[in-house]
Amino acid sequence: MFFGTFTPKLDDKGRLTLPAKFREELGDGLVVVNGQDHSLAIYPRSEFQVRARNAAKASRANPRVRAFVRRLGASADEQTLDSQGRITVAPAHRKYAGLAKDCVVIGSVDRIEVWDAGAYERYLADHEADFADGDDDAFADFL
Repeated sequence: MFFGTFTPKLDDKGRLTLPAKFREELGDGLVVVNGQDHSLAIYPRSEFQVRARNAAKASRANPRVRAFVRRLGASADEQTLDSQGRITVAPAHRKYAGLAKDCVVIGSVDRIEVWDAGAYERYLADHEADFADGDDDAFADFL
């Protein structure tokens, strides 16, 4: 599980240092994919494989499923951490997430998310009410 908020910088070569507390769980490899809300999602390789197999079981007769599975597979970038705990963020991923220099890396329970710092601030401001009002049945086991 991944928890916390960190603010690393993307270097000139497109490398991003992931928080030390996340590295052990990513030691066997990781997969970076386009995430939701123009963020990137990083999964441990084994977790991504489970999710990809589940996605592959869905009926491709449904155009939304086809689009999702295609996008998931096409955006997947398998990597391993370098000796300094960095990954190289592919140009297509940097463009998708609008990453320049200042980034926010968050633990999003079952995955890591990478955001442009400004975009993440705007997202938090726009969705504060969603968090504050999170009292419906979806959160019954948590609240």
